Amino acid sequence: EILGRLVAFPTVSSDSNLELIAYAADLLSDAGATLNLSRDESGSKANLFATLGPAGDGGIVLSGHTDVVPANPEEWASDPFVLTEREGRLHGRGTCDMKGFIAAVLAMAPRFAELELARPLHVALTYDEEIGCFGARALVDEIARAGIRPKVAIIGEPTLMGVIEGHKGCYEYTTEFSGLEGHGSQPDKGVNAIEYATRYVSRLLDLGERLKERAPAASRFDPPWTTVQVGRMAGGSARNVIARNCTVEWEMRPVTPGDADFVKQDLGAYVEGVLLPSMRAVSPEAGIVTHVVGEVEGLQVVSESEARDIVCELTGCNHADVVPF
Repeated sequence: EILGRLVAFPTVSSDSNLELIAYAADLLSDAGATLNLSRDESGSKANLFATLGPAGDGGIVLSGHTDVVPANPEEWASDPFVLTEREGRLHGRGTCDMKGFIAAVLAMAPRFAELELARPLHVALTYDEEIGCFGARALVDEIARAGIRPKVAIIGEPTLMGVIEGHKGCYEYTTEFSGLEGHGSQPDKGVNAIEYATRYVSRLLDLGERLKERAPAASRFDPPWTTVQVGRMAGGSARNVIARNCTVEWEMRPVTPGDADFVKQDLGAYVEGVLLPSMRAVSPEAGIVTHVVGEVEGLQVVSESEARDIVCELTGCNHADVVPF
């Protein structure tokens, strides 16, 4: 029943999650939790941080994101925002990633409230995970400012019930190239944004090869090195017109923060020392601007992890793994 209600809230990342947060807050409040709600700058999205049990340090956080990726009804055999059971499986946008975990936590809240908890049990529901983990990053800052110091965080992402103790970082960017438009018959009199974007992408791919040599000897990731990937490139207006604009959307998945610094420093030097001088020799207004979509740090494996031990005990697993996503 709870999962059906959660799926029915169309919390696509571009839309509000406030109705879902209000519903979850009511259930947690009924269980006796203390609530802390914080909104983003637009006011249309919110994080919910709820606590059951005693105040103090060392608590356990059960965390899930409330947003989902878009769902095109034409690609679904049923309404994506109506929970539907077929052949023993539940179908609906977010059923697995990750409203299923949130539903389990909310269903268990009354049971948790009945226990004599020795330390706090926190429930953290966040916004905008799918587009950059923005809600979680804001919530971490809010928890720190409030002086709340949990010891354990369990994130209920779908991993086929495998215990995951490490993941790569996820750094996402959009780089915009602004050139000088002109007729294709005189390319030397313009600045072709596509041409410079192509040179930029070539540099990215070269860095991707160089990163293979930086893979830590003991890396457990597959692949073991930091990866670079160009997902989208768009620009220009016509075959015979020098392209004024071009956009490149790309990402990297760092094994270590040092690899991210290596890529950004190399690209910065290449842009400032090679690409921009060449562009601005023709048009002083030409430019290259990179927008940070999100920079999410990786989860580093540690030798002692109470979170790992708790989840292994609950699931019966005797090992934990790492993932590149």
